[in-house]
Amino acid sequence: MPADRREKLFQTAAEEFAAEGYEAASLNRIIERAGIGKSSLYYYFEDKRDLFGQLIQSVFERFVRDIGGFDYRTLTAEDFWPEIESLFLKGVEFSERNPWSVHAGQLFYRLRGHEKRSGNSAGLLTMAESWVSSLLRHGAGLGVVRSDLPEGLLVQSVMALVEVCDRYFLETWAQYDRAERRALVAQQMALLRRVCLADGGPVVLRSGEQEKGRPGGGPVR
Repeated sequence: MPADRREKLFQTAAEEFAAEGYEAASLNRIIERAGIGKSSLYYYFEDKRDLFGQLIQSVFERFVRDIGGFDYRTLTAEDFWPEIESLFLKGVEFSERNPWSVHAGQLFYRLRGHEKRSGNSAGLLTMAESWVSSLLRHGAGLGVVRSDLPEGLLVQSVMALVEVCDRYFLETWAQYDRAERRALVAQQMALLRRVCLADGGPVVLRSGEQEKGRPGGGPVR
């Protein structure tokens, strides 16, 4: 679909899904407001689920393009946490420039437990978890991420905290102004660093014990 028509369709769809919910959202209203024909919609999308899934995928891909790439392997001990905070701020700036992405994000979380309706959310979350795991492993190697917990536990803890912060940001987006959103990012980063930093050394697992689902187990290395 031509870029301008696709943009208009996704913006309209995001607003419709956010206002009406997934079940009550009407494809007829979406195509009418977007100014495209029904045949055009079904040429590019199989159904409502496909439209929603591609909408979420588009937000994710656009964000990645917008931030210009983020290679965690280049991070040093000095810039690891400042660069992570900068990434969070870029997410806020992206949403301010693309308001419909906030609507899409709100519905993404509301539907996450309903895979038949939420499109390819599982794939995106799996990819995000793999990236977070690599990021934390790199940070542990630099000495700026704790190494006293099994990797799986730390990754899941970080993923859970980031999701809670993301959900809160999306659901309360309209309540904050530009400056307050940036202050909130700083508060969220403080929470994240408390989870990821520790003074103690690595936990030594008992002989023969390994972390479930991870060959060899043990702490982050």
